[in-house]
Amino acid sequence: MDFLEFILGALNPIAFSFGGIQVHWYGIIIASAVVIATLLAVREAKRRRIDPDNIYDLILWALPVAIVSARTYYVIFEWGYYKNHLDEIIRVWDGGIAIYGALIGAGIVVYLFCRIKWIPVWLMLDVIAPVLIMAQGIGRWGNFMNQEAFGRITSLDFLQSLHLPQFIIQQMFINGAYRQPTFLYESMWDILGFIVLMSLRHRPNLFKQGEVFLTYVIWYSFGRFFVEGMRTDSLMLLGIRVSQWLSVILFFGAITLVILRRRMLKDRLPRYLDGNELAPK
Repeated sequence: MDFLEFILGALNPIAFSFGGIQVHWYGIIIASAVVIATLLAVREAKRRRIDPDNIYDLILWALPVAIVSARTYYVIFEWGYYKNHLDEIIRVWDGGIAIYGALIGAGIVVYLFCRIKWIPVWLMLDVIAPVLIMAQGIGRWGNFMNQEAFGRITSLDFLQSLHLPQFIIQQMFINGAYRQPTFLYESMWDILGFIVLMSLRHRPNLFKQGEVFLTYVIWYSFGRFFVEGMRTDSLMLLGIRVSQWLSVILFFGAITLVILRRRMLKDRLPRYLDGNELAPK
């Protein structure tokens, strides 16, 4: 057992037990991603004249709603199984949450919260978008620990040709066969998207408010479409991969929205770097 395998609990999904309570790596990884994302969002909020306390308050409301909606989304499309295993519906620590469900739930909370607090909704979404995709990239490693979100059967030679660390190759041996590490493909795409958004966000006159978020939607949905096509555990509806079709809708919808907003609102759209114009000067 090498040092990394020791740190990861020999790739055991259970990190440790305390008083009869099992703590899963899945939860630790997701929680870590949330903490990092929150700290980065607070830092950017200050620059855009948004009270940092509003970020903390928003997280307190959005996070539980996102978890519930992500699980609900997943259970709905896997109802054929869960109708006979009702006691497993709440077992989110075993995996089985859908990111698109989380985004829908969290998006509703963001909209309502910003309306109540008199914060521009598009600006808040812009602040959140880069750290959100970063958190998604980190969160995929929770899927890795649970051996889920994997792809089709492949060969050991193929995995070795990717120059992957041995612990990843080992974890991709699932149900008697090596699998495509689709969790890794999406994680890398998300982290790259984070780097791109963070590199471009502060460019003068580049983004109008809302366009950082819409760029995130375009980036994420484009990559998710192809990664989803390689997975074998996709949520299906009438023989269609739900996430692929949703990715197509979001991709073209976001592009259309960018174009329409630029044409119809023109100079009335504030720039992202203008920050919160409703805040006290």
